[in-house]
Amino acid sequence: MSTPTHRLTVAQALVRFLAAQYTERDGVRHRLIAGTWGIFGHGNVAGLGQALVEHAHVMPYHQGRNEQAMVHAAVGYARQRGRLSTQAVTTSIGPGATNLVTGAALATINRLPVLLLPGDYFATHPADPLLQQLEHPVEADVSVNDTLRPVSRYFDRITRPEALVPSALNAMRVLTDPAETGAVTLALPQDVQAEAFDWPEEFFAERVWRVRRPAPDPAELAAAADAIMSASRPLIVAGGGVHHSAAEDALKTLADATGIPVASTQAGKGALRHDHPADLGGIGHTGTAVADDLARTADLVIGVGTRHTDFTTASGTLFQNPDVRFVNLNITAFDAHKLAATTLVCDARAGLTALSEALAGHHVDASYVAEYRAGKERWEHVVEAALRADDDSAVPTQTQVLGALDAVVGDEDVVINAAGSLPGDLHKLWRARSPRQYHLEYGYSCMGYEIPAAVGVQQAAPDTPVWALVGDGTYLMMPTEIVTAVQEGLPVNVVLVQNHGYASIGGLSESVGAERFGTAYRHRAADGAFTGAPLPVDLAANAGSLGMDVLRAKTVGELREALRTARASDRPTCVYIETDPAPTAPPAEAWWDVPVAEVAGREAAALARERYDREVARRRRHL
Repeated sequence: MSTPTHRLTVAQALVRFLAAQYTERDGVRHRLIAGTWGIFGHGNVAGLGQALVEHAHVMPYHQGRNEQAMVHAAVGYARQRGRLSTQAVTTSIGPGATNLVTGAALATINRLPVLLLPGDYFATHPADPLLQQLEHPVEADVSVNDTLRPVSRYFDRITRPEALVPSALNAMRVLTDPAETGAVTLALPQDVQAEAFDWPEEFFAERVWRVRRPAPDPAELAAAADAIMSASRPLIVAGGGVHHSAAEDALKTLADATGIPVASTQAGKGALRHDHPADLGGIGHTGTAVADDLARTADLVIGVGTRHTDFTTASGTLFQNPDVRFVNLNITAFDAHKLAATTLVCDARAGLTALSEALAGHHVDASYVAEYRAGKERWEHVVEAALRADDDSAVPTQTQVLGALDAVVGDEDVVINAAGSLPGDLHKLWRARSPRQYHLEYGYSCMGYEIPAAVGVQQAAPDTPVWALVGDGTYLMMPTEIVTAVQEGLPVNVVLVQNHGYASIGGLSESVGAERFGTAYRHRAADGAFTGAPLPVDLAANAGSLGMDVLRAKTVGELREALRTARASDRPTCVYIETDPAPTAPPAEAWWDVPVAEVAGREAAALARERYDREVARRRRHL
């Protein structure tokens, strides 16, 4: 008996296949590929472009303005949906495809799934070279899409129609694997996209990919529990894996039962509500004083779903107790083995639940609880002072902008940021009220992420107020998806903070002896330096020209009113505020390693090197 087949092009078959893929976790089903972003050119318009028209009834299409931004939007969508649903992105060959690289790196570094479908050169080589083709003298099969290999968790080039079947299945396997997920790239030569083939009917059957929750190994669980029970000053570091696993309640149960305090990475913030007695806020270079003080004296650090990046460990200088040990609970063995830790390779929720059972009746000493709660109370006074504005007629500082937003948002709102000086202020000061509220992309810290990510988050949560916080430097990187928000009727809010330059790097430049060189948005002075008057750039007018409603605020009082108006609006809205540059954020509570010139003829660099040598001497390698 012959197998039933359907004659379709490769592109048509791929779109139909993607429309039938689902994830399932804890008995709840989600559509895996919820829609496709696209910008069309000669490399995909006749293939995937035609297929998306033909299958518009099963595959929603979203029109993007920038290829990198489309990936950011899909990543924002995936993060808001707990990695259980994502979007695909299609581009033409050449510059459209290579524009995907930054977005792919961001997705893979942050362990967030996104499917990339760039066009590629003709597989049959009918003419050589083609428009936009990269010619390699000894590797004729290389194309510009090979730049996506190192930033993809799975990569294939589909040079024959029948090759799509195993590759598409592998792509779905990686996208839905909680330990392996990231950017997945299927490069599609433009002639192959349009080629017809007789596809087996089974290829288009509805398929459910179950997102596993691997349980901890009993021996590893026993070793981790023994380490915790023998520690007098344990500290939990909650990373993004807590959110990805929906393990927030399991973490709260463990903290409630044992009294172990919890500090959070940028990706993990919000794992506990800010007002939970055990929540210490952020940890590391941008962390709180109470979290970093406890980290320095902790005799056991329990990492849950964290990669232990340099910001978290203060470049290896934070955990100073000579007897400190580590337990790493992580779904990836690669991360679990960092810092020579006792490993617990499992799903975060499954592991935390098992630990709570194994630690039944165990509780840290009451004096330790009293110590960190007192530190938490002291830090709250610091937060209040930074966020508070006593004069409604004054120009706000950046932290007072956060205070005004804090007073307006509800528990369900999502606040998005990625780069500049805002991540440090937010990590120290923001009072996260729900697991999804604090949306910081800090694995890649990609300027320009915020606005397109807000579009993706708004698509994933249409009834949720969404805020993209951007400085002028970040805004100028990628405001293009404002047009998409307007086109799609997505009421995203952009809070645009004007401080005339790269504030974060300006401060870093000063601290390392580079004297803020090249970090201000100003005219050149007579000596050629950028020290003249601020540039006459009207970013609010720019946002308005792209279709947003714009609210200009000059004072603290006007800012609060503008934020309330924006939150109540059903239109994409920009709140524009020029800030007082006076620093009001608490200083860094831990170090971060940025090497300083070992020899220099300027005093600023020489002094910075002296400070650097003192700090780097405290670095430890935990073996």
